[in-house]
Amino acid sequence: MAVSGHLKLFFVFITLALSSNASSSKKFDELFQSSWASDHLIYEGELLKLKLDNYSGAGFASKSKYMYGKTTAHIKLVEGDSAGTVTAFYMSSDGPSHHEFDFEFLGNTTGEPYLVQTNIYIDGVGNREQRMDLWFDPTADFHSYSILYNQRQVVFMVDETPIRVHKQRDGVPFPKDQAMGVYSSIWNADDWATQGGRVKTDWSHAPFVTTYREVEIDGCECATSEDLKRCSGSTVEKRGNWWDEPVMAELSVHQSHQLMWVRANHLVYDYCADGGRFPVLPPECKRRRRG
Repeated sequence: MAVSGHLKLFFVFITLALSSNASSSKKFDELFQSSWASDHLIYEGELLKLKLDNYSGAGFASKSKYMYGKTTAHIKLVEGDSAGTVTAFYMSSDGPSHHEFDFEFLGNTTGEPYLVQTNIYIDGVGNREQRMDLWFDPTADFHSYSILYNQRQVVFMVDETPIRVHKQRDGVPFPKDQAMGVYSSIWNADDWATQGGRVKTDWSHAPFVTTYREVEIDGCECATSEDLKRCSGSTVEKRGNWWDEPVMAELSVHQSHQLMWVRANHLVYDYCADGGRFPVLPPECKRRRRG
């Protein structure tokens, strides 16, 4: 059956707080697994580090998939000259018609700001990129990056400040009916990541290391097709989930003001404003302009 729970990852040990308020400790590899290059995944006390060098990057993935909820990663990004590198934290389902919600942190030369790119794939179609800089140095300390997903909206947040919202509206594609895993990785993308690929990775600065303090998943766990139906529907069993409460159907007034501030001061690219790529605006962009 579906489990509505809170998975809090401290990398060496994880506390799983189930809806019954019972708890148990589980090791990292019981709930997450290396998705590639396990020798580039390093434990240091309560921290996990993903390493990129000129041999390989690295990544990890949740063993379970979830339908609706919230996931948060507390990350300190690559310090110094990180040009050409990308650290990703994202949710994704499987297959060519998959859904995907991406945070991609685009490295830069020393002294230049990191750019955060978000993207949304619905039924296998992406091309919904937004880029922004941040109001802090993401390499100096840990900061939280969250994805909230329910039947009405997808919200990207940085330190609980919303930076992007995709709403469910008539005529607008919206992800549904696919359980999604939680993933993170670091890799070399110097063909596009920094200044459109003009600045390449300087391997003399390797290894490039992204550090994780914790990852949280608070969602409806799906192990079977019946779980997916239960998590996706509006049954009695589902109504206790906080992300299904009416108040979660839209941002609060305060959150709306935060989003406006972020877009006014930190947004550097929005696909909805790129008439060269989209002579005909995607439907969600038209709705946004009309409010």
